[in-house]
Amino acid sequence: MNDVVKQWRTESRISWFTLLTTTGTLVCCALPIMLVTLGLGAAVASLTSAVPFLIVLSQHKIWVFGFSAFMLALSGWILYRPGRKCPADPETGRLCHRVQRWNRRIYWMSVVIWGIGFFAAYMALPLQLWLEG
Repeated sequence: MNDVVKQWRTESRISWFTLLTTTGTLVCCALPIMLVTLGLGAAVASLTSAVPFLIVLSQHKIWVFGFSAFMLALSGWILYRPGRKCPADPETGRLCHRVQRWNRRIYWMSVVIWGIGFFAAYMALPLQLWLEG
């Protein structure tokens, strides 16, 4: 197998794994907070009874956010590292640019999801208390 194809597959796998981990931060920590804020506490209770592992994740949210931030940093370095080039072959080069474009879209979607989760888990309640006080 061509080294370039192996590189693309590795980058794609890391991008998808990063999306999965950042979505995990959103589901474990941000979604329950947002649902309770909207007055949907019963939905959170049924969600945690259906998926009890969410409680464990939310208890260790510092590690969850830390790991996903590390994955984002690794993915960002892989996508934007210096000296990264596509092959000169027209067909392979076109495929390379297409894969890079999709990997960058997935990466930035992951960054946005992580940011929403971080805001909801760490900043929403203090901000609300500060605004009310």
